Amino acid sequence: MTKLFDRTFGTSTEDVVSDMDISEKIGLLQQFVKPRHLDIPKVQHNEALWLLAVKELQKINSFKAPREKLLCIMSCCQVINNLLLNISMSNDRTLSGADEFLPILIYVTIKANPPQLHSNLKFVQLFRRETKLILEVEYYLTNLISAKMFIIDVSAHSLSMEESEFQKHMESVRLATQVSVASPSSSQGLPTSTRANQEETHMAGSRFPFMDSETESLAPGEVKQLHQ
Repeated sequence: MTKLFDRTFGTSTEDVVSDMDISEKIGLLQQFVKPRHLDIPKVQHNEALWLLAVKELQKINSFKAPREKLLCIMSCCQVINNLLLNISMSNDRTLSGADEFLPILIYVTIKANPPQLHSNLKFVQLFRRETKLILEVEYYLTNLISAKMFIIDVSAHSLSMEESEFQKHMESVRLATQVSVASPSSSQGLPTSTRANQEETHMAGSRFPFMDSETESLAPGEVKQLHQ
C-alpha cells in the first residue's frame, strides 16, 4: 500500500472537495467552539492531554500505510480514553462510554484540523484488513468517523447554542478570513509565487533604478550614474 499510495489515496475529485470542505468548516469552528458547546464537563478538562491527542491525530498524514494511519487514530483515542479512565478512578465512578468519549474526540478533531481527514478515513476503511478492524480498533475508528459526520452536519442545536448566535459566529469568522486573505496591505495572504515575484521586482528596482526610464527623461547626473 505504501508503493500504491499515490494511486489509491484521495484520487477522486469528490475526495479532494470533501477534504477541502471539512478543513474549511473546522477552520471556522476552531475560532469559537469551546468545550461547553459540546457539553464537556469541567472535571474532564485537561488542556495538556488534549494537546497531546491533537498532536497524535495531526500525524496521520505523515504516513502512507493504512496500519500506520490507524495507529495515529489509536494513539489519539487512547490518550482521551486514559484521561477518562483516570477521572473515573479518582472519582470512584464508572465510565459512560461514548457519551463522554465522543464529545472530547470531536473537540480534539476540531482543534487538530487533521489534513485530508475524509481521505484518510476512507483510505483506512478501504485498505486496512477487515480482520484487524475489530474490538478497540473498530470502536476508535467508528468514533472518529462519527466525529467527522458531526462536524459536517454541525448546527446551532448540536453545539447547544441559539441559531442566531451560531450564524453570527460563522459569518463573523468567514468575514474575518476573507478580509485577511484579500487585504492588499499585506502579502501574507498571497500565494508563495506571487510574493516571490513581488520581492524579485522590488530587488530589481533597487539594483536597476532606471530600468523603466525613458532616455529623454534622464538628467545628466542620472546618465552618469547609469554609466557607472
